[in-house]
Amino acid sequence: MADIVQYKLERMVDELEDLEQRGLFTRQEIAEIVKQRRKFEYRLKRPSPLKEDFVAYIEYETQLDALRTLRKKSVTRELKKQGNKNLRKSKSDLAGLIRIIDIYELALKRYKGDIDLWFRYLEFCRLRKNGRMKKALAKLVRLHPKVAGVWIYAAAWEFDHNSNVVAARALMQEGLRFCPTSEDLWVEYLRMELTYLNKLKARKVALGEDKGTLTRDPRTEDDKQWKDENKELFMTLDEKEDNDGENVVPEDNNGENVEPDESQTNQELFADHGMDIFRTVYGGAIEAVPSSLNLRKRFFEILEGTNLSRHEDMCKEVLYDMKRDFSTEPGFWDWLARRECNLEAVLENGQEIKIPLVEKAIQVYEEALMSMPCGTMFSLYASFLTDIVAPKDEEIDITGLSGHAENFLPHLLSVYERAESMRIITEDLACKISAIMGIKDSYRNFRHHTKEILTKVPVSKSENLWLKALKFYASKRRYFDKLVEISFRPLARDGGSESGFSLSSTIVGFILQKDGIHKARDIYKRFLALPHPGLALYRKCIELETDLASKGDKDSLANARKLYESALATYDQNVGLWQDYYRMETNVGTSQKATAVYWSAMKTLKDASEFTATLDL
Repeated sequence: MADIVQYKLERMVDELEDLEQRGLFTRQEIAEIVKQRRKFEYRLKRPSPLKEDFVAYIEYETQLDALRTLRKKSVTRELKKQGNKNLRKSKSDLAGLIRIIDIYELALKRYKGDIDLWFRYLEFCRLRKNGRMKKALAKLVRLHPKVAGVWIYAAAWEFDHNSNVVAARALMQEGLRFCPTSEDLWVEYLRMELTYLNKLKARKVALGEDKGTLTRDPRTEDDKQWKDENKELFMTLDEKEDNDGENVVPEDNNGENVEPDESQTNQELFADHGMDIFRTVYGGAIEAVPSSLNLRKRFFEILEGTNLSRHEDMCKEVLYDMKRDFSTEPGFWDWLARRECNLEAVLENGQEIKIPLVEKAIQVYEEALMSMPCGTMFSLYASFLTDIVAPKDEEIDITGLSGHAENFLPHLLSVYERAESMRIITEDLACKISAIMGIKDSYRNFRHHTKEILTKVPVSKSENLWLKALKFYASKRRYFDKLVEISFRPLARDGGSESGFSLSSTIVGFILQKDGIHKARDIYKRFLALPHPGLALYRKCIELETDLASKGDKDSLANARKLYESALATYDQNVGLWQDYYRMETNVGTSQKATAVYWSAMKTLKDASEFTATLDL
């Protein structure tokens, strides 16, 4: 074993000498390379080398070759600056690549059944473009014909890299003969055929022989309706009008008129052919895998994204087939209902939930319960409504409720009550009971007891309750306005806060975020008119106005000055307040005003040393 390892290392001498002569590695670095390679070679010569040994050796050589490439580029740049030519290719340029390929082949000879190792090798061949891909794919297909991913990878390489759709189609069809029940293979075959057809159409469009596309417009129906209503604002490249407002007849490259019907006919031919392809592949797939709901859903999603002929009819046909074959599966009804309002996409993108679409989804769930009133169906129904009522992925409480809680919370509770009355509560639904009942109790308590509690309990002891109430009613204008009016009673009775939690400051922050600066000013002026509004409120209002003043708003600067003067009338011995006032005038005010504030502070403060000690003069 030692002789073999030594022989391999001796064959590396020319390569290593070349690296040193070119100045890419020092003698010490080359000695370390020899040491590492000897260690790896001994590992591979063990009676039973591990896969990890091969992988570690490959990673080392890959990193070493990447370092060689970087250093070669650096040396080449230096030579160019000196006016010399580029470095010629030598043995060391290819030695690393050849060594990595040899290690891969040794590893695959020992671990022929390791699909992950095969795909690592294929990705290496694809990235390095070493000409070994075709041979490797042929060997892999021969060894693993029952692995669908192998056929998909081989077809994708032929389709994307070689632009050989005939070979890609042959590989896909051969794969379907070996793996007729592979959902991924059926789906990728359909995508490949439709992609190829769309490429042909795109080429026709680029040549001016056709128009349109086989892919569906991803915009929502509302966007399309708005554009139709305002179409005078848009003009596509296909629309040309002369000075008289009449449409110009399109011409071909020879200047001859082209009949609009010809372009329309070409477009229909592509759309018809695409639909024929979909029907053929879809029919073969459901015949081979008749019991897979997931496969049907994936085919339907592809169909929805196309613009083929008789698209709507085919969608109805696929849905009819799904309803016929999977009407006893709760998962089908859940998918069908959620599809009506596209709930996952709406929640992910933070879009507004549309009530009419949710009501359509509810109709689907109700239809499902009529045909199969089981516990699983009730649980899925409740999960859907919970996502509407409390869309956050956190513990469900009153602060996590959406703006649609009033509309659908009673319906959610009725679903639970129906399941309870039929005694078909599943374990999953039972887990939701406590959360649902917690929502129910909190919701009722807020609606019936909020006003009484918040007006009687001192603000200092009801901080959490106020915060929950403000968050809960933030999206409900009428109730939020009532809550703000309620806040004046305890604030007039208890006064504002000097530090820490300030109810009035919190409300000003909510209104600023919801309605803007003008509404926020109106409300903070009302709070400041109350007896003893509190230093915390003054600081919140000053911060608000100072921020705007720093952006050049002169009205905000005047407001900030008034707030400081009003606050200092009560808190004239607050050193921090005087310092903040002086700094504001220094940063966004005038030097004369800053000087006036300084001398006012020196005159008013009993101990002015602290004021001047930390002040940048």
